[in-house]
Amino acid sequence: MNIATRDKIVMTALELFYVKGFNSTSIADILSRSQVHSGSLYHFFPGKQDLLIAVLEFYRDGIKEHLLDLAWVGVEDPVEKVFALLNGYRTGLLMSDFAHGCPIGNLALELSEPDPRIRELLDVNFKNWIGAVEHCLLEAGNRLPPETDRRALAEFILTTMEGAIMQARTARDIGVFDRNIAVLRAHIELLMDKARQPS
Repeated sequence: MNIATRDKIVMTALELFYVKGFNSTSIADILSRSQVHSGSLYHFFPGKQDLLIAVLEFYRDGIKEHLLDLAWVGVEDPVEKVFALLNGYRTGLLMSDFAHGCPIGNLALELSEPDPRIRELLDVNFKNWIGAVEHCLLEAGNRLPPETDRRALAEFILTTMEGAIMQARTARDIGVFDRNIAVLRAHIELLMDKARQPS
């Protein structure tokens, strides 16, 4: 049993949970897609919950490498980094014909009563995302009014993004996502206008 086998199982589960959802993905699905023997899977993961924990830990530990760095290629402006991140989800919606949204948001909605370890990992993943956006807003410095609660604004951006994805997937209309993000951009531009006004 080697680490490459474990990683193959985790990456297969990650893909299937994203495409089909946690509850609709069976162990048989994971074994079939990964071409791994059941003994190997159960050696690393006694149950499907253990596999979900590994997937959430992958998202937690890989946010920079697998999400932020990809979204921010060639983007230097901290405010535009926020919108580049959001645009990554827009691209995912279009490329998957609205099948894919935010993997953490999908799981949080699906698992209405997760066990404490799952809930904690979902929460940490959301907080890591919020923290990355908050860092962008802090980097914006005096372009935002000094009284701006940047943590709350980052939480609001996450809420807008998750809601926009959910509505766009339901309507199968990218215009819903775009309108939500346009209102968010207008709000941030108003804040920046306020910061430019003489005190």
